[in-house]
Amino acid sequence: MRILSSFVIGLIFGLGLVVSQMINPQKIVAFLDIAGNWDPSLIVVMGAALVTTFIGYRLVLAREKPLFEEGFQIPTKTVIDRPLLIGAAIFGVGWGLAGLCPGPGITAAAVGGLAPWAYLAAMAVGMQARAFVKV
Repeated sequence: MRILSSFVIGLIFGLGLVVSQMINPQKIVAFLDIAGNWDPSLIVVMGAALVTTFIGYRLVLAREKPLFEEGFQIPTKTVIDRPLLIGAAIFGVGWGLAGLCPGPGITAAAVGGLAPWAYLAAMAVGMQARAFVKV
């Protein structure tokens, strides 16, 4: 049941990315181009995600435990440190340059086209390169 529920949730998330055009790099770059041809429509997508997450966390965490796990897996680290800031900056620059981040990149690869696969390959190389970098 856990695998089936994960698949259904992933499918719904992927469909949401397609409908909101979060898998369209041109849409993302236009959203980030606030000094040029700015497309603010993704503010609605991000706002809806924040509201959904806000409500969802309160509903889910009110439970004693998840439906298909023994307990919640909540991050315990609360420090904003150098590795976090560097990682966030690299993520943001990559998102702005490629117009994709990991979730939409995987969804875009499933929808089709060569560019998302190139993005995923570059992402995999970057993930492996992390082992050789000291922050």
